[in-house]
Amino acid sequence: MAYDPPHASHASPAPHAPHSLHARAAGVLDGNWTGTSTVPSRGLYPHQWSWDSAFIAIGLRHLSPLRAQTELETLLDAQWGDGRVPHIVFHPSVPLDAYFPSPDFWRSTTAGRTAGAPRTVQTSGIVQPPVHALAAWLVHRADPGLSRARGFLARVYPRLAAWHRYLLHRRDLGGGGLAAVVHPWEQGMDNSPCWDLPLSRIPPAPARSFRRADLDHGSPGDRPTDLDYGRYVRLAADYRDTGYRDGTGAFAVEDPAFNALLIASEHALARIARELGAPGTARHARAERLTAVLVERLWREREGMFFCRDVHTGEPIPERGVSGLVPLLLPALPREITAALVRTACGPHFQLGAGAGLVPSYDLLGEAFDPHRYWRGPAWFNTAWLVERGLRLHGERERADALRAAFLRTADATGFAEYVDPYTGEARGARAFGWTAALALDLLHDPPGPDGTPGTGHTGTRHDGTGRSGGVKGIKGARGVKSSKSGKGAGGVEGGERG
Repeated sequence: MAYDPPHASHASPAPHAPHSLHARAAGVLDGNWTGTSTVPSRGLYPHQWSWDSAFIAIGLRHLSPLRAQTELETLLDAQWGDGRVPHIVFHPSVPLDAYFPSPDFWRSTTAGRTAGAPRTVQTSGIVQPPVHALAAWLVHRADPGLSRARGFLARVYPRLAAWHRYLLHRRDLGGGGLAAVVHPWEQGMDNSPCWDLPLSRIPPAPARSFRRADLDHGSPGDRPTDLDYGRYVRLAADYRDTGYRDGTGAFAVEDPAFNALLIASEHALARIARELGAPGTARHARAERLTAVLVERLWREREGMFFCRDVHTGEPIPERGVSGLVPLLLPALPREITAALVRTACGPHFQLGAGAGLVPSYDLLGEAFDPHRYWRGPAWFNTAWLVERGLRLHGERERADALRAAFLRTADATGFAEYVDPYTGEARGARAFGWTAALALDLLHDPPGPDGTPGTGHTGTRHDGTGRSGGVKGIKGARGVKSSKSGKGAGGVEGGERG
């Protein structure tokens, strides 16, 4: 791709484009398309980001299923030998100083050699939430004929199985069955107050040792502080200097959203396996066992939501972030837990339906709340999409409809902003943001059915005939479940179940 400066003419839809939300969203994705993948933002984020591409593919499937398949294939082509999918795939034509940390910081081809980093493309060494199998399944469903003709699922399935295997084995740092993140950037909600406690143990890198390119494109009041950024740099450099070896760092957190997305993608992998001729039952069973582990380890009944857990101390992190609501996506959650999550979302801490009508990224009553600073309070569109899906899955039709309407209204009014003030809906961060436009397209194309049930694009088990289980049994006995260690080896379609 040829690098374009932040104010290139195609950073937003062409002025002659038809004035409809659909056309404007499509124009954003066209403007951010590089030929093989989509950048989140031409100025602030000029490379390919992992979970962004998954969300973007979900929207692209409504415009061009081929482009959506290519989006995911390009990302998976940069997968490491140990199975990890890196959080950034760098475009070689983008100047090094356009984004930090740049390829010369990560040194993937040298520092990551032992872990199997690719030699022909430069990447970061950390990961992001595993939305990819879910995205691959939805992309397939958009045009099954094209998908089968291209062998799309058959080619991506082994890579997705290896990705999940890496998370379930290499990243089970707490020994209880959940995947841990080793850097706040991996969880995707970069500077959430949920990270403040474990981050406080990390000495920051000296300010003179790096230059923050993000401040060239965003207000300092919207971005992480220099102190937090120094700690991010220190963590990443330490991980790099160990050859990206897991289990050696000072930061390790079990996060509810990260693991909920892994579980949702396990359900999607089961559907992919069925499409390829295998039963898929082992993966569905694993997803339900992981749901039980998630509840046992991270559910806080008193607070009515899931909390992060610091692996090094074994203690929950006492902060309410939107991450703790994302497990609404899971079809096998016990009904009393889904009811409590809905009450919490609509209660004083998140006030779903009030203000801008979206979901704030952090507790409105929390001491660290800031309506403008990145993940410390603003409302984001990808988490709104996830919560909308969860609400609809569990029968909360009116609330899901209201959230869907607020999403589309706010995305339209802000020019597809990166995130917004949770009270006013004022645009913050980048404009013409990739996943905002993509997920707006998805909500436009996949409205609720006449009976309020999810359409073909929604998560959950009802679409493939397995039905909803109404809750996981045996939660009290779930501690220590190693659900990834049963079943077939990596060579089978069922895949990824090797011990």
